[in-house]
Amino acid sequence: MSETLLEVRGLKKHFPIRKGLLRRVTGQVRAVDGVSFSVRKGETLALVGESGCGKTTVSRCILRALAPTAGEINFTIAGKTVDLAKLSRAQLRPLRRHMQMVFQDPYSSLNPRMVVGDIIGEPLLINGMTDRAERRRRVLELMELVQLPAAYINRFPHAFSGGQRQRIGIARALALNPELIVADEPVSALDVSVQAQILNLLLDLQDRLGLTVLFVAHDLSVVKHVADRVAVMYVGRMVELAETEALYSRPLHPYTEALLSAAPTPVPDAVSTRIILEREIADPANPPPGCAFHPRCGHATERCKQERPEMIEAEPGRFVACLRWDELSLRGIAAMT
Repeated sequence: MSETLLEVRGLKKHFPIRKGLLRRVTGQVRAVDGVSFSVRKGETLALVGESGCGKTTVSRCILRALAPTAGEINFTIAGKTVDLAKLSRAQLRPLRRHMQMVFQDPYSSLNPRMVVGDIIGEPLLINGMTDRAERRRRVLELMELVQLPAAYINRFPHAFSGGQRQRIGIARALALNPELIVADEPVSALDVSVQAQILNLLLDLQDRLGLTVLFVAHDLSVVKHVADRVAVMYVGRMVELAETEALYSRPLHPYTEALLSAAPTPVPDAVSTRIILEREIADPANPPPGCAFHPRCGHATERCKQERPEMIEAEPGRFVACLRWDELSLRGIAAMT
């Protein structure tokens, strides 16, 4: 088994709710409420769930773009493990080169006043590569790596398509040879025809460079093709974690089953197995007692309304947070191609 690069334990991120003239704290939005998982070197772990479930907040806490409220973020580099959650900004600075992010929006993530060469080369300059010729050589290497012609080095972002801009963002993320790449919905803003190109590029780069990827997404058809394991989140908590093939063929949590049933099928005349979830997603500022999914779950009992399930290892390598997972016979979802 591969060595663990990242281990998250009991991660929480709560945002205060302030009201009144004095802006007093009257409550908390539990955006992330006790999430634990690990990422092995060289693998792709996907975080999936509905909008607002906390997956992007998890990724930003890992990179310390947000300070976590509680929990551990253990990152192993050069054989040494450090808890990123406890480090100051000064202590984080030398570690940031090992963790980089590919952003969701390829338009707003690039400075429109900088040319491509400066955008990709900026991390190199900040981290001490002051020699202009050396920096240019490295930028050209990165452009070739992401399949951008060298002639584009002096062009501004407005001259590029969305897919080309995302390639620039990927090159920038790879500039410092990071161990961990956090890809936050990297293809959701792109045309479908371009999505496949970017996904294939990411897979190719992972194989060539030995990258470890935390892939945040809501498109389950995309996740199936890129992830080794999938973690499903709901209202700030993780409800299922499993190998991709196992999760898609036989989900253990009712919410996972509902998500998979909502994914479009490439077969036009296929019989619909869509599970319609009634009621709105729970409010993270005022989650229901017991299992947060119980108001929308067709399998919920009185116990589900009172007792909050914890993540348990239901099967070797498979984790689920459901009180009734072993009683339910969830139908398998046809493999998506």
